[in-house]
Amino acid sequence: MAIIKTMWPLLRGLAFTLKTAFTKPVTYQYPEERREVSDRWRGLHRLKSENGQLKCVACCLCQAVCPANVITVERKETEDGRSFPTRFDIEVTRCIFCGYCQEACPKDAIELTRNYDFCDYRREDFHLSRDRLARMDAGVKKP
Repeated sequence: MAIIKTMWPLLRGLAFTLKTAFTKPVTYQYPEERREVSDRWRGLHRLKSENGQLKCVACCLCQAVCPANVITVERKETEDGRSFPTRFDIEVTRCIFCGYCQEACPKDAIELTRNYDFCDYRREDFHLSRDRLARMDAGVKKP
């Protein structure tokens, strides 16, 4: 009885290995065929705009809540009292994609998109400025 009790996990592991060894693998022909990502996926950042203007009011809450300190915001006020970011930078190589910036924003101005395939050759290209963040696509890039 003790031998069966100790061998049972080994037999279950071998059975699982044999079962998966003879099944057809799931293969995506990337980049023509993209895998579907979860709705909760947190990819590249994007600044939302409304009526041609950024929704961001440069309150700097996203900068304050960021645990990796990758967000830099500088604000400017207009004569009518409205504020906007003159500088909004994110260093993607240091970001941990936690989503705190998205949750902290009172104007829902920043979001993490579903874009999961971002690559480049130079480190400087992972430094996202305000204008580049505003041009980001909300979904997964299509070829």
